[in-house]
Amino acid sequence: MLHHIPFDEMEQFMIDVFKGIGVPESDAQTCADVLITSDKRGIDSHGIGRLKPIYYDRIVHQKIQQPVTEFEVVRDHLSTAVVDGHHGMGMVVAKRSMQMAIDKAKKYGMGMVVVRNSTHYGIAGYYPLMATAENMIGVTGTNARPSIAPTFGVENMLGTNPLVFGFPTDEPFDFVNDYATSVIQRGKIEQYAREGRDCPEGLVIGRDGKTKTDSVQILEDLVNGEAALAPIGGIGETTGGYKGYGFATVVEVLCSALQQGAFLQQLVNRDADGNLKPYELGHFFMAIDVQCFCEPEQFRTRTGDILRALRASAKAPGAQRIYTCGEKEYLAGLARADSGVPVNEALQRDMITMRNELGLDYHFDFE
Repeated sequence: MLHHIPFDEMEQFMIDVFKGIGVPESDAQTCADVLITSDKRGIDSHGIGRLKPIYYDRIVHQKIQQPVTEFEVVRDHLSTAVVDGHHGMGMVVAKRSMQMAIDKAKKYGMGMVVVRNSTHYGIAGYYPLMATAENMIGVTGTNARPSIAPTFGVENMLGTNPLVFGFPTDEPFDFVNDYATSVIQRGKIEQYAREGRDCPEGLVIGRDGKTKTDSVQILEDLVNGEAALAPIGGIGETTGGYKGYGFATVVEVLCSALQQGAFLQQLVNRDADGNLKPYELGHFFMAIDVQCFCEPEQFRTRTGDILRALRASAKAPGAQRIYTCGEKEYLAGLARADSGVPVNEALQRDMITMRNELGLDYHFDFE
């Protein structure tokens, strides 16, 4: 049965879990803030649903991630920097790196920081929103374990590789296009699997070139190389799959070539002998100070005008409304403000498992 947990209670639980596995308190607060922001924005694939399999298990059971983050600046040159995250907490590395890019932009107009040897950093949109709050344009991307097949290919080579922009506006919500360069992301398939639902046709391709729909089997096949995600645009060129393939490649280059880090199939979590190893992910972060081009309020108003004009344009027959990026997430936050985070039975079991293994003093209403 679906159960809802208030945001503050869920955030505190996540903080306590992170602290329980060795993450320092301030870093635990950062990690929990990224995850609860995802749940608040209705992005259920990257909130509490990721706590156990992506962070808890990798630290406690797989031992391929470090709970204490060593943030090393290995190259720093005016408006740019290279950071080594030493397989620590990706959210901590990412937040500090974006803040560094913002600080550089305040001084030089633009700032860019690239990261190597990091880990999963949660929802990509969190970091551009840090920039928009400072009247800046924010951009980020991250590579990931192999998932996407190149156009006309069937082998998973590229990660889901989001390419995310954030623009400050004069509306209650800023523009942020937080999504993968694949037509569906792994986290969404994980959500389908938890809910016992099939993946829609045409989103995942098998080695035989045919589409796959069994969500549980897809997750296994993505790991063993028997399935790959289609890029944005779909399988082949007919519906423009080469466009998503190209954007995914752009992210791969920016996340690996600039900092000379791992790329493509090097981003698996096993070495040549089959032993578990860290994922060695790369990220990039950019901040652009709007004030170097025009007054921030002018930029916010003009951006808002563009978005309002888009939403006011002619709608398709039967369509209720047109949205712009960031709007649905804002509305989800309003809708969930009173109800909290929806937690299905699979997530309830994960929460109970983590609580029991860590000996935390929690009693959940769904028990």
